[in-house]
Amino acid sequence: MAAVGEGPLRSPTITEPCRASPGGPDTNQPILVTGASGTLGRSVVARLLAADHQVRVLSRRPRPTGTPTAVDWVSGELVSGRGLAAAVADVAVIVHCASNPHRPRVDIDGTRNLVEAARAAGIWHLVDISIVGVDRVPYRYYQTKLQAERLIQASGLPWTILRATQFHQLVLLVARGLARLPLVPVPAATSFQPIDAAEVADRLTALPTGPPAGRVPDMGGPQSDRRGTNPWTRRASRIQLAVPPLRHRNPSTPPCHPVSPSPQPGRHGG
Repeated sequence: MAAVGEGPLRSPTITEPCRASPGGPDTNQPILVTGASGTLGRSVVARLLAADHQVRVLSRRPRPTGTPTAVDWVSGELVSGRGLAAAVADVAVIVHCASNPHRPRVDIDGTRNLVEAARAAGIWHLVDISIVGVDRVPYRYYQTKLQAERLIQASGLPWTILRATQFHQLVLLVARGLARLPLVPVPAATSFQPIDAAEVADRLTALPTGPPAGRVPDMGGPQSDRRGTNPWTRRASRIQLAVPPLRHRNPSTPPCHPVSPSPQPGRHGG
């Protein structure tokens, strides 16, 4: 979950200058969205279509039934590079939403392959979504996302990177996973500042047609939650009560739901 400081999210400390060809993108060229089957990617595609943009999707999956006919669906895979040349052909802008916390190669090898294909195609603008705190939190997935950022920054392409805190749904998902354990490791002294994926999609939809901007200001939810005031984190905290009691040797001892505070680095905006 994304690390944030006290109070409002900090603006980026560095904003790299980005080069872009004069004249801006051709509005008749499609915008390529990677990770379009995910929570964020689906919302981005829907908003781009609503704004009358041509949209192309790169996906490992077959075209789902009900996909709008306006979407150009390209079968391919980032890690192997399969289908990338066809996906970036005649594209002006890429919105890179593909990511997988369980498969680092998607973020590292996949981003590297995407960058190489984008360079070969002369892409005008590469927009990437990352996580607040990737440069301050030592979690493996955060470090993977930081490597992906650096690949884009060093690519020579015009780029924009938006960092956001994690989505509300993730807090609930993590809590449900922890609730399956006999001992619940509850992060100690943490705060949460999750954000609605729809808000991030709104911002990502606006970025592709603007000039490449380097690191743009981070996005986080409007509320930093430490005591369960956020309805999503309230739901997550209640899941702790669903942990089955431990079996005790002494039947006279009442069952309990053991909770183990677990200190974590930084603050978390999950």
